[in-house]
Parts: sequence; structure tokens; C-alpha cells
Amino acid sequence: MIEIVATGPLNTIQDLGRPGYRNVGVTGCGAMDPLALTIGNILVGNGPEAAGIEVQTFPFRLRFSERSAFAVTGADCRAKLDGVELPPWWAAEAEAGQVLELFPPLKDARTYVSLAGGVDVAPVMGSRSTSLRGGFGGLDGRVLAAGDRLETGVATPLFLPKDGFGVVPPSIALKDVFSSADGGALVIRALPAGEHDLFGADAERFWTQPWKISARSDRTGYRLSGDPIHPMETVEMRSHGVVPGVVQVPPAGEPIVQMSDANTAGGYPKIAGVIEADLWRLGQARIGSLLRFVPATHGEAKAVEKALAAYVEDVRRTARLVAGALAAFA
Repeated sequence: MIEIVATGPLNTIQDLGRPGYRNVGVTGCGAMDPLALTIGNILVGNGPEAAGIEVQTFPFRLRFSERSAFAVTGADCRAKLDGVELPPWWAAEAEAGQVLELFPPLKDARTYVSLAGGVDVAPVMGSRSTSLRGGFGGLDGRVLAAGDRLETGVATPLFLPKDGFGVVPPSIALKDVFSSADGGALVIRALPAGEHDLFGADAERFWTQPWKISARSDRTGYRLSGDPIHPMETVEMRSHGVVPGVVQVPPAGEPIVQMSDANTAGGYPKIAGVIEADLWRLGQARIGSLLRFVPATHGEAKAVEKALAAYVEDVRRTARLVAGALAAFA
């Protein structure tokens, strides 16, 4: 069990999402950076379905009520355990009474705390993710508050080095796969979507200009500020299904990128769709930062997914080797 000592707004319990219910209007939710949560769960011996804590407002502090393994992944929040600084993307073991502190990251937006056994709240429609708009999942469908006490599930016996164990962050390990910033703008790959050609010359401006993530952005969608783009003619469209990564253009001409809490349907024309393997990077983009879309092919998208899967498998294999070696000497 852990106790939340201090927290800001919008910090929630999330897992990898709630698939299979969009047809009845239930959004998938889940971690904005699913890669960070996946790696955190691997480091503490959890299965992929385990829920963790998504922290996007800082400072954040929790106290361990019993001895427990934990991992901190995602944005480098200069985490400290009882005042001792921890490296980023790191797993360690805490003793009863110790306090984990997370501070505002210098870059990136979200940090994930994974606990051995996972956060044990009742699943709703197969997921423990919090739906703030729906008011269900997570801890009573709400954000975390100081004084909340969270149970953890049954943990797999885990052997960690005395000082902990970490991995190379994906931004470094996969630097040849994920494009670096272009003139200060995050490069995001996308595929042209159904109504792309309706925008005529404005479609080219969508790809060439930088877009700023507006303060009106949230887990549902990122609203982008820039020179507006418009279709060549007004088109009346029926509402259609949307998923995370879809880029819609409302009448004002400033795009909206659907994110983890994406609407299940909408009628705005779709100009592009972010490739799934780039969504974790978009989930770490901060309000006010710049991004630029670059066109990708289906082949490129598959190649990036393959590289990402290889990174995850390498982390899983390394974690098993480390745990196995330590167990042999236990």
C-alpha cells in the first residue's frame, strides 16, 4: 500500500487503456505515454495490464506503507527517495515509511510511477484507467488527492540490485529511429487522412509550418495554434469514428490531434493521422511547445513499430537476466 502525500491536479491512475467499447461511446483512456508505463511495469515484474500512476502536475510525493519495488519512467522529474536522487528510467526498492518525491521535469510532460503488483483498483470494462469525463475507473473516477491510500496487487518475487536498476531511455536508445527536434519543433510522423486533398494548397502548409500546442489542450486532444488551414469548399460530413492520433480540422482552421481520451466520433474533416509509434512522443509534448508533422508511408510506420517492439523486448530480456542472476545468488 502507498499513501499520496502531495499531488497537483490531473494526476490519475492509468493502464494501457480500455479497448473494445468505442462503438458504445466509451473512450479508451490509458497512459498518454504507453511506452513509459510499459517499461515501468517490466522493471518491477508486472504484466502489461498493470496500472500505474500518471503524474503530469508536480511536485508529487507518496509514502510507502510497506517494502515495495517501484519504477519511475517517462519525463525526468529528478526523483528522490528519502532525499536520495534516483536516475531517470530507474527501478528500486523502498522500505516502509520511505517517501518518493517527483519534481517538475526540465523537459517532457509526464512521469509514470509503476508499483510491484500494480495499483489495485477495481477494473471497469476491463481496465483500471481513469476516465475523468465519464467519472469512472481508477480511484472513483477522479484525480488523486493528498491522503488517498492505494492498495497494490500481489507482486511477483523480484530481485533488484541493491542500488536499483535502470534502462537507457528510448529517446537515446532509439535516437536513429525517432527524429530529433527540427528548429525547436518536435517532429511527428503522420499519414494523410481521408479529407487531406480537400484542403488543396493549405494541405501543404499543414506539413510545412510549425504548430504550437495550445493551453486549451488536454488528454482528450491537443489544440494546435498556427496559420489556419481550410478546405477549398465547405463540406457537410456525417459524424464518423475517430481514434487517438487522428488530426481533425474544425471550422476555425486550427487542427486538433485526438489523444488518449479521444472522442469516439466526430464530424470535422480529417487531414492526417499520427502513426501509432509516435504517439508516446506526442504524449510527452508540453503545452506551448512546437511540433511539425512530416508525411510517412505505411512501410515507414511498420519499420518504426518494429524498432520500438525490439527495444521493449530488449528491456524485458535484460530485466529477466538481471533478476535471474541475482536470484541465483540469493
